[in-house]
Amino acid sequence: MERVDVVTLGEILVEIMRTKRDVPHNVVGEYVGPYPSGAPAIFADACARLGLRCGLIGVVGDDDFGQLAVTRLERDGVDISYVKIKKNYTTGTAFVMYNSSGARKFIFHMRHAAAGQLSPHYVNVEYISKARVLHVMGSTLAINRRNYKTCFRAVEFAKKAGITITFDPNLRPELLDARAIRELCKPFLEASNIVMLSQEEARTLTEIRNPIEAAKKLLEFGPKIVAIKMGDKGSIALTREKIIIEPAFEVNEIDPTGAGDVYDAAFVVELLKGSPLEKVIKFANAAGAIKVTRFGPMEGPTSYKEVEDFIAKAKLKQIPPSDTHLL
Repeated sequence: MERVDVVTLGEILVEIMRTKRDVPHNVVGEYVGPYPSGAPAIFADACARLGLRCGLIGVVGDDDFGQLAVTRLERDGVDISYVKIKKNYTTGTAFVMYNSSGARKFIFHMRHAAAGQLSPHYVNVEYISKARVLHVMGSTLAINRRNYKTCFRAVEFAKKAGITITFDPNLRPELLDARAIRELCKPFLEASNIVMLSQEEARTLTEIRNPIEAAKKLLEFGPKIVAIKMGDKGSIALTREKIIIEPAFEVNEIDPTGAGDVYDAAFVVELLKGSPLEKVIKFANAAGAIKVTRFGPMEGPTSYKEVEDFIAKAKLKQIPPSDTHLL
């Protein structure tokens, strides 16, 4: 059994996207795709492209969509030994539209698709325990009880093995309401060493608007580090000893889908290099910034060097006066 640096698990999808903004799903119009997607799959692909050995546990259907996704993952270097191909199920899909504000709306087919057939029996204890990091996504927890139990089993193995557990709540209001999401996430917040989430997700989980105060509240669950992704305002990271604020890079946004997953991957990559937290979140910001300039969920940076070169050349955005309270 090949040893990997990172293991993640969950939905492998294809994504089909509106070509124009502000066109709701209930209006006849054009879509493009399919694109390989699914938060854990995007994370795994980004880890591999940035130089880590990353394994993915998931399920696809025995169809063209599944073949598309698995081919992309394998091409980019993801270990797909534990990706199951399930007959009589179709590969999960996500339809997405964007508003001019940047907000998105999804229609998912996951619960009754192959993505919803993840099983605790697919989690190999030796495979998990030999990794350095286990990464869990909240979107996987929300699909159904079976997926939840599978993630919980993986976390139990990781805890016993003493490996680092990272968690992105990756909330999907299309799947569950806020109260149910908080209940689902609580055991994983308590078990994780590092939590990475968006500002809106931090607000949902804590009911606190200020991101720094929300992060402090999340630290009370037990993680050592909480990183909050704030889009074009950059990101912050808190430990019990310090607060780090890193501004965003100036880029022309084309497609934000997958940027948070790429951020997570870059965070883990730099963390495993032993870099100080300031460098970790700058590197993660840069990887996420590269992603938003490219159309398609998995179209993030192609190499570690690309992110380094971007940091050397790109300009940092100024923190606007309205956000000086973060300092």
